[in-house]
Amino acid sequence: MEIEQTPLEGCFILKPRIFEDERGSFFESFNQKTFEKLTGLNISFVQDNQSTSTRGVLRGLHFQKGEYAQAKLVRVTKGSVLDVAVDLRQDSPTLGKHFAIELNDQNNYQLFVPRGFAHGFIVLSDEAIFNYKCDNYYHKESESGIRYDDSDLAIDWKLKISEILLSEKDNILLSFNDLN
Repeated sequence: MEIEQTPLEGCFILKPRIFEDERGSFFESFNQKTFEKLTGLNISFVQDNQSTSTRGVLRGLHFQKGEYAQAKLVRVTKGSVLDVAVDLRQDSPTLGKHFAIELNDQNNYQLFVPRGFAHGFIVLSDEAIFNYKCDNYYHKESESGIRYDDSDLAIDWKLKISEILLSEKDNILLSFNDLN
């Protein structure tokens, strides 16, 4: 496995070593020892989640506050998404900056999103299955988020606004400035 630091400190791209032959392919999607060695982080994941979505579904930008903040390791097992992490750490030189990457079932990349970040994705394929590991349990009272179309963040979601499908909850999220 190869790990690449993104422009946002502590946010990493994990690139698996894929073995292919006439039977198909194989790769190790996660190895705790390798992750710790290459990132210097000791993360214990406690919850795995999966969502299935159709083209244009945008989920995010979500995070949990305070003691319930979550680090996430995300990947796509079917289809393609544009995955986005936004730095919300008040003491960070990249506060308010974002990183976006296409995750799909061809490159098998994963994105590690540390605590203190908002996270979201939009489905670029007809359908996508999105998986993520969390290092803290879901806590409804601590959930929060930022509007996907926040002008200060200026995220290019790669689809036309008319193609984007949002939940009611995501449609009424705060702006980045209102959050701060």
